Amino acid sequence: MNGLLIAVLVIVVIVVVFVLWGIGVYNGLIALRNRVANGWAQIDVQLKQRADLVPNLVETVKGYATHESQVFQKVTEARAGAVEAAQHGDPEQRAQAENQLSNALVNLRATAEAYPQLQANQNFMDLQNQLSQLEQKIAYARQFYNDVVQKFNVKIQSVPSNIIAGMFHFEEAQFFAAREQDRVVPQVKF
Repeated sequence: MNGLLIAVLVIVVIVVVFVLWGIGVYNGLIALRNRVANGWAQIDVQLKQRADLVPNLVETVKGYATHESQVFQKVTEARAGAVEAAQHGDPEQRAQAENQLSNALVNLRATAEAYPQLQANQNFMDLQNQLSQLEQKIAYARQFYNDVVQKFNVKIQSVPSNIIAGMFHFEEAQFFAAREQDRVVPQVKF
């Protein structure tokens, strides 16, 4: 009788330890999934601010460089693409659209450099400074997001937490990454 009681007690302890372990792993996955969502929201905030700043920057440059309409059109189209991608929420499409906007902004900045009186304009300088600060914040937000995605994906793929992840249908998150063609430095010609 004593042996049976000890065996039952050992089995109960093992089951309790396993259940507590499963709860801990599940809660860890939930915490990481929420950090991924938070990271994405931080990127979204910064990209929205940049998209809101772009029309002001374009209008300021337009006043000085009226014959550079192709550059303005590309920036406007890239911004529209970024805003459209923001509504879908897919990180790959969003990264693609945002990289196109970044390239268009490089062309816009290069165009502005050809106009010394624009470079001296306080409004333009303020907008440039704001845009530069936003670009740094975006880079940090992307890095934070990708770091959290990496931790989340490793947790989902690793044994034994992959068992709990599979049971509760956790799916890997997508990285916010540039495609190879988006990494090409744009050519600026006057």
